[in-house]
Amino acid sequence: MTRDLTPREIVQELDRYIVGQERAKRAVAIALRNRWRRQHVEGDLRDEILPKNIVMIGPTGVGKTEIARRLARLAGAPFVKVEASKFTEVGYVGRDVDAMVRDLVEAAVKMVKEEEMEKLRDRASEAAEDKVLDALGFGGGAFGLGFQKRPRGEGEPERPAGASGRERARAQLRAGTLDEERVEVEVAEKGLSFMPVLAPGMEDMAQGLNEVMSQIGNNPLLSMLGGGQKKRKRKVKVKEALEVLTEDEAARLVDMERVTREALDRAQNAGIIFIDEIDKIAGREGGQGPDVSRGGVQRDLLPIVEGSNVNTKYGMVKTDHVLFIAAGAFHVSKISDLIPELQGRFPIRVELEPLGRADLARILREPKNSLVKQYVALLATEGVELSFTEEAIEEIARVAAEVNDRMENIGARRLHTVMERLLDEVSFEAAQKRGQKLLVDPAYVRERLAGVLADEDLSRYIL
Repeated sequence: MTRDLTPREIVQELDRYIVGQERAKRAVAIALRNRWRRQHVEGDLRDEILPKNIVMIGPTGVGKTEIARRLARLAGAPFVKVEASKFTEVGYVGRDVDAMVRDLVEAAVKMVKEEEMEKLRDRASEAAEDKVLDALGFGGGAFGLGFQKRPRGEGEPERPAGASGRERARAQLRAGTLDEERVEVEVAEKGLSFMPVLAPGMEDMAQGLNEVMSQIGNNPLLSMLGGGQKKRKRKVKVKEALEVLTEDEAARLVDMERVTREALDRAQNAGIIFIDEIDKIAGREGGQGPDVSRGGVQRDLLPIVEGSNVNTKYGMVKTDHVLFIAAGAFHVSKISDLIPELQGRFPIRVELEPLGRADLARILREPKNSLVKQYVALLATEGVELSFTEEAIEEIARVAAEVNDRMENIGARRLHTVMERLLDEVSFEAAQKRGQKLLVDPAYVRERLAGVLADEDLSRYIL
């Protein structure tokens, strides 16, 4: 659930990944803290306190999606992103908007299950060790299900039996000295999913049928009768066998009923749904053509945002306390073009600033996962030591800002295309440059990107 972070601490955490946009960070920090406050409110008033949904307005590439995604990760909350324009497609016209809630529940179940498996990993690892030891021929334990006991080879000494020999073997197993030995393991075949062709909006029914077939396949009675899920034998190294069996044991130990209860609670009370491109469904009532379907999507979206019960395969989910964060560029339309009822459900409106040259330089330099750090790490795997001077970073930012001004402004995403162009040659030749050092300075940047800025048809170089 939500970590105990103050709004100031939340903003500080977001600052590690996102440059600028202080107003948006403050808005989402307050919204997240209010969830923590609501959990500590006594009595019936807790149910009456609804989240204050947020709409972020700003051009592409300024950090709208990243703010929402990082916020969810920071809160340990289930998160899904949907494109509002998807629901205007032919065959949908808004009728399947509750799919976003089902996706949220799926994300919550996956999150909680992974957490539970991590807690059980020590027990699962020990069980996997026992089965591997049995398969290797060290006596003293129950025979490992799913393993074929390996016969002793010619001239190979007999494995020591008894508890003491088994424990010595366990110590060797943990030390990694047995990693290269091979054992035969039976693994379940992952067949093709059963996915019938159904009409748009019925994907959940197809998924449900697929899971029914899977459950039939996992039925031990059917397996004993020769049916159900097929298994095949594989000879693998001990190290791989331990990994496969540990995952299998951890999944088997998980109490899925408890996982489902926790996931439903987390989705209802901590879930975050990010609705991107909400400006694409803005249209005046009574309009013609595409405005009709846009209005239909808004009306179908309204009850989900207002708070309603959505049926999922795990049970009913209330959306009253799900936090909705919407975003859009709103270049052509305005927020006032949304239907009034939907406008009222997004009381907090934050405008994000376009990114200039100084912002782009900070994005290259400051975030924990900056592009510069990513490229340095990528080329280090080839033995190439890449480094950038401060002046080179400023020059890259200048080029990106100029291209944004002369073409479509795509914000920080322009840095990806500029960096790819800049390092195209070294990335291609990296294997032949092992052991070399490359210093990227302003002269190198100007040399590699000279054609980009000189040619009026910039689209030939950068899309």
